[in-house]
Amino acid sequence: MASAAISNGHVRHRDLGGGGGSEKHCSVLRNGCTRSPQHNGKSTTEHYKKAFSESFEQPPIYVPVLTYMGYGIVTLFGYLRDFMRSWGLEKCHAAQERKEQKDFVPLYQDFENFYKRNLYMRVRDNWNRPICSVPGPTFDLVERVTDDYNWTFRYTGKVLKDVINMGSYNYLGFAENKGESLKYVAEVTMTYGAGVCSTRQEMGNLDKHVQLESLVAQFLGVEAAMTFGMGFATNSMNIPALVGKGCLILSDELNHTSLILGARLSGSTIRVFKHNNMQSLEKLLRDAIVCGQPRTRRPWKKVLILVEGIYSMEGSMVRLPEIVALKKRYKAYMYLDEAHSIGAVGPTGRGVVEYFGVDPTDVDVLMGTFTKSFGATGGYIAGKKELVDYLRGYSHSAVYAASMPPPIAEQITRSLKCIMGLDGTTIGIERVRQLRVNTRYFRQRLRELGFITYGNDDSPVVPLLLYMPGKVGAFARRMLKKNIGVVVVGFPATPVVESRARFCLSAAHTREMLDTVLNVLDEMGDYLQFKYSRRSPSVRPELYDECSFELED
Repeated sequence: MASAAISNGHVRHRDLGGGGGSEKHCSVLRNGCTRSPQHNGKSTTEHYKKAFSESFEQPPIYVPVLTYMGYGIVTLFGYLRDFMRSWGLEKCHAAQERKEQKDFVPLYQDFENFYKRNLYMRVRDNWNRPICSVPGPTFDLVERVTDDYNWTFRYTGKVLKDVINMGSYNYLGFAENKGESLKYVAEVTMTYGAGVCSTRQEMGNLDKHVQLESLVAQFLGVEAAMTFGMGFATNSMNIPALVGKGCLILSDELNHTSLILGARLSGSTIRVFKHNNMQSLEKLLRDAIVCGQPRTRRPWKKVLILVEGIYSMEGSMVRLPEIVALKKRYKAYMYLDEAHSIGAVGPTGRGVVEYFGVDPTDVDVLMGTFTKSFGATGGYIAGKKELVDYLRGYSHSAVYAASMPPPIAEQITRSLKCIMGLDGTTIGIERVRQLRVNTRYFRQRLRELGFITYGNDDSPVVPLLLYMPGKVGAFARRMLKKNIGVVVVGFPATPVVESRARFCLSAAHTREMLDTVLNVLDEMGDYLQFKYSRRSPSVRPELYDECSFELED
């Protein structure tokens, strides 16, 4: 299962702190006692300058049992319905192959089709809902209904007004249609047009791009930066330019699909380490140094560690100081994806690098996107000038993709200047602080109400565990009736027994909005009975402290 770093049946909680006095050092709850996790016989507290707390509580044992039973019952009914469809007893709405294609190899895997027909279709109405306004703290939603159990939808012509938005990655509230900065974006649109119709290497290199890249490098505290028109492609198209055959990629098991795709396209050997587990990572690093490449035993050309700043499904934060220490010890390279952390964490919004007080030059490749905190699209790669100059000539995304549209570049520039205070105001830093306040408040209240949540206390991504498949659809539908828009996630995006709702906090959320959502959640938790938290110490050794792992090629 994807979430192998989560212990079974118990609470997992860690609190890493530096300093002395009454603070706990790397305390881990176990059998009512505390002890310090060790890293090769040395305490890991030396790497942390501030408290670092994450929680992955597990539900009572009956919850996963009932969850598996629920999936089993739905699957059995799915096979029964497929049997009835094959005999014409039930109408089949799904696309079918023509008679001439009956002997062809199936274009899609059989189970994927089965899952979509019989499981996903039951809750399909909870996704892809059309929005007809700015996705700010509230939005307007086009009402739709289905007459054939979610196979098709029809629009009623009505609009649901002022739905509280708890799902968009609008961390700093820059997805807005008001403000002085939008006037400049409109002016740039009139001057440059909506698109460039060329690559950066041909006729698409504008002064707006150069200004933006200079500002990004200044913001991150590095020598140079390069921007791209698509965040997903920033990972998937640049990793193959950095590593290739004869290189080794060590990837966190919960990395985003864009990182996984980029790693696969590179042709490098890929090995996966347990999520945020330094013992697992170090074992792979040692093996890479000692054994080298399979069969030939030659040294690897490069060893690249792929991690994210904030993991978008777990809400957890990378253990950056420890990974930097390992990278230096074993002379490996590090690629840090700050898609969800840049702008969202750190005293001035400069991501996990600032949050942990790490020197930006200690991270070889800094990557981030403009689709979350900056209310725009695209991404960036930043680091040393030699790295950026190399990518300008060898990155597929730079050579073949169209340049970032000028209005988008201007929107990002204005957002960056606001965060950095270069616009002469304190609006940006106030939003960063407000996001932190909202995040802490929302997470604390959810725990007090008895819900199980995952992740770091400072992560604006807040997964609330629902577990059972029937509760996923019921939760999203009833929340919408209360005028609250939420994102629900289930298998295969999560492990089978860990379906969840994922809340994304924003600086634009008012305390009144958050209290409204919390009150509805309190009511919903009692109605659907998913207040599973027990908050008891674990009697099982933490996976973070495990020292023995099987290596996988």
